Amino acid sequence: MRARSRVCEALETGSAYVVQRQRGALTCEPRTTGPHAPGVGQHNGGVIELSRKRFEELVNDALDLVPDELMSLASNVVVVVEDNAPADDPHLLGLYEGVPLTERDTSYGGVLPDRISIYWRPTLAVCDSDDDVRDEVAITVVHEIAHHFGIDDERLHELGYA
Repeated sequence: MRARSRVCEALETGSAYVVQRQRGALTCEPRTTGPHAPGVGQHNGGVIELSRKRFEELVNDALDLVPDELMSLASNVVVVVEDNAPADDPHLLGLYEGVPLTERDTSYGGVLPDRISIYWRPTLAVCDSDDDVRDEVAITVVHEIAHHFGIDDERLHELGYA
């Protein structure tokens, strides 16, 4: 619930995002013009602005924090940065899609890589500072990698990666 409440607060300020209806779904886009347009790296009423490039660097930094011994066990998985979460769950910060290593058997093969998506705009919407973004990205990356290894949300909550 933490993410949802901060997103709602950020949207209520009206200063950083423009909410529009597109194809029947609400979208939330950064305001780029006008008196309330945020500057890069500035805190603006609950929403932080950080370039997509810098966000991708933070995702790479988070991946570098995962021990090599663990990453060497990862198999057939790709990590991508997406602008927005899926329309059916717009407050999602990350998503693992694939077959966890613990569920693969001898019939596993000839499939596209598992996909870990880290969502740029929803992450910025729940953070108050650049440091918050860095920390949230690190937690989200570890959380989604853990799903690749077959660790469920309940166990991740116990470990503090939820």
